[in-house]
Amino acid sequence: MIESASLKVTGMKCGGCENNVTTKLKSINGVQSASASSKNQEVVVEFDSDLTDLDTISQAIVNTGYTVVEDN
Repeated sequence: MIESASLKVTGMKCGGCENNVTTKLKSINGVQSASASSKNQEVVVEFDSDLTDLDTISQAIVNTGYTVVEDN
């Protein structure tokens, strides 16, 4: 099932940061699309929930060097 999520991500400062995050996310099996905005400090991702999940996506962002801000 295709799902969409918007994640608050801090630490992105430029287009290179956006490309790093986008490239990493698109390499995950099940991610259909990913778009990162350093201006909005946001990542929007569409993924197949049968193949991956938000924990995997969030961990990939963290592994790339950025912080995923959890909603409280």
